[in-house]
Amino acid sequence: MVSTATMRVLEPAPHVLAFYDGRVPGRRLVSDAANWMDDGGYVLGIATYAVVDDGEAVLFDTGLSPDHGRAIRAELERRGVRSVRVVLSHHHRDHVAGGAAFAECEIIALRATAEAMEAQRDVFAAGTPPIAPLAMPTTVFDGVMGLRAGAVELELHPYDIHSRDGLTMLLPVPRLLLAGDTLEDTVTYVAEPERLGLHLSELDRMARLDLRRILPCHGDPGRIAAGGYGPGLIAATRDYVAWLLALREDPSRADLPLRDVVAAALEGGATTWFAPYEAVHRANVAAVLAP
Repeated sequence: MVSTATMRVLEPAPHVLAFYDGRVPGRRLVSDAANWMDDGGYVLGIATYAVVDDGEAVLFDTGLSPDHGRAIRAELERRGVRSVRVVLSHHHRDHVAGGAAFAECEIIALRATAEAMEAQRDVFAAGTPPIAPLAMPTTVFDGVMGLRAGAVELELHPYDIHSRDGLTMLLPVPRLLLAGDTLEDTVTYVAEPERLGLHLSELDRMARLDLRRILPCHGDPGRIAAGGYGPGLIAATRDYVAWLLALREDPSRADLPLRDVVAAALEGGATTWFAPYEAVHRANVAAVLAP
């Protein structure tokens, strides 16, 4: 059993719920030893979003564990939700681990996400903690897909940012983007360093969405509760990715502390400072400079 005692429900926008857990000083869910749930999700803080209207919910990811998934489902049902569909933002463990709580629901994902989950099934089952059973997508697609939660229109837009199977959920009214891990505060986590150049061009494409607000999965709970981030989060992410790419030509800057690297974004309010991202930054630098 994984404790969900610190999970809180935020309401950042009309029809949008954020089930947020983590960023609790001195607390971990699994152990003091390195593990994907604490170090990849809980310590950094993670939100699972739901768009709810007229008894219907579209859930964006499934929670950090099956226990989180069950707690999310119970809260949705308490609020009168009778029908749940799930959309997966990408295949990483902290986004698919709660799927057992929604195993009989429609689970929508990009074809690339379904393929990556199938390829990683044994790895996920052998991890710490294990993900078994792994609830697989039942509806797969390529490109852009439209759907609804009650009367709320939604659009699923893929972006090759953070991972090649990144998927976002757009609420065209009011131009609100549920960003998954394509954007992150304080900085993006580099999972696929060989694709950073493509990530950069994809961030440019995302910037053309004319967004008003952005809700990332990993971010500051206060900012999320207050309605999320502005479109400056895209520019801040782009600047950081460009800085990482430039290290390959000028590795002399590799030892710069993260606060110096992202000083402009912090000063302008596009992002917030969260000290555990210094370790993420060090890992990003190592990944980019690896031979």
